[in-house]
Amino acid sequence: MKSKCIIVEGPQGCGKTNLTNYLRENIPASNLYRLTGNKDKTLTGKEKSKKMYYALLNYMQALENSEVNLIFDRTFFTEYVYALLGYKEYDYTDVYEDLLKKLGDLNYDIYYISLYLKDTNIFTERLKRVHHNYQAFSLDNSINQQNTYKSLLPKIKELKNTQVIELAMDDFDEAYAKINDLFAINN
Repeated sequence: MKSKCIIVEGPQGCGKTNLTNYLRENIPASNLYRLTGNKDKTLTGKEKSKKMYYALLNYMQALENSEVNLIFDRTFFTEYVYALLGYKEYDYTDVYEDLLKKLGDLNYDIYYISLYLKDTNIFTERLKRVHHNYQAFSLDNSINQQNTYKSLLPKIKELKNTQVIELAMDDFDEAYAKINDLFAINN
């Protein structure tokens, strides 16, 4: 039985922190990694990001067959989405496509969980909490991010050993119930 690699991605204010904490607390032998990316938006930042994510995939490869599950709150998908939306001064497509291929070659059962809100007005309330000032928090930014993450799903679905789960986070209890079924939590 392979270890799980669970990657949770989605726009600001969709509930990534809540869900990744829940997963960590309820899936035995799990490590939670909360990544922030690189705030350098220049071409130098692209190189820093590239170095970081290649090192991360090498680390993940080193942990294959260790019976430890890996849970990620953001990874290189966020870097790509931010570049696509113009928050970065560079094109990240070449790096993203290579990282995506390397991810698909890892020996894990990979779960890519794409979070979204059906009622985008919920973003407004959730974005009132305290934030880091990496990217401006606004309803429009979150909606644009949500749409861009969704556009990535067809290619991610092509990866071997990967299951893509689109999960609405409007109601945490409903979302957790779906997660419980998916990962046989409390069953």
